[in-house]
Amino acid sequence: MKLVLASSNQGKLTELRELLGEGFTLHAQSEFDIRDAEETGASFIENAILKARHAARASGLPALADDSGLCVDALDGAPGLYSARYAGRHGDSAANIDKLLRDLDSTPDDARSARFVCVLALLRHADDPMPLIAQGVWEGRILRTRHGEGGFGYDPVFFSPTHGCSAAELPAAVKNRDSHRGIALAQLRARLS
Repeated sequence: MKLVLASSNQGKLTELRELLGEGFTLHAQSEFDIRDAEETGASFIENAILKARHAARASGLPALADDSGLCVDALDGAPGLYSARYAGRHGDSAANIDKLLRDLDSTPDDARSARFVCVLALLRHADDPMPLIAQGVWEGRILRTRHGEGGFGYDPVFFSPTHGCSAAELPAAVKNRDSHRGIALAQLRARLS
């Protein structure tokens, strides 16, 4: 099945290609000169559907969209929907992490609980009235400093208690399987088969 990914994020494209496995060919929307959709939804689900519908309409192909983010309890769920542009500029991971660490500077370790959330939306065509929706949540907490070189985004400061290390310290195969995105994609694959 040929799909267009409704994202220009290379990290997401790489992870999703590995997770989808055989039977799917995932193409970045940039291969079709499709710009990012405006994320005007009030939830991860709404934004995922908006992005998938935009990519499906522009490409004429089934579209897969991922809307995900980091929700920190001490910050009332922020950065949440604005995770990619938390520090102001879209996709500046270093600035986003710096802002997050500043915002949590006086927060004790036991109050730094957080979760990565991922919502996947698959539309078979632009006007699909029944998109397939899958959700994944990965519980953890925010570290005080960066650890590890792998992954992308907030991975260096997201501690997974299950694994005893940051998301950036996990081997790619383990992270892909156990992360919010891995959980959501496993759900989606089960529904597709």
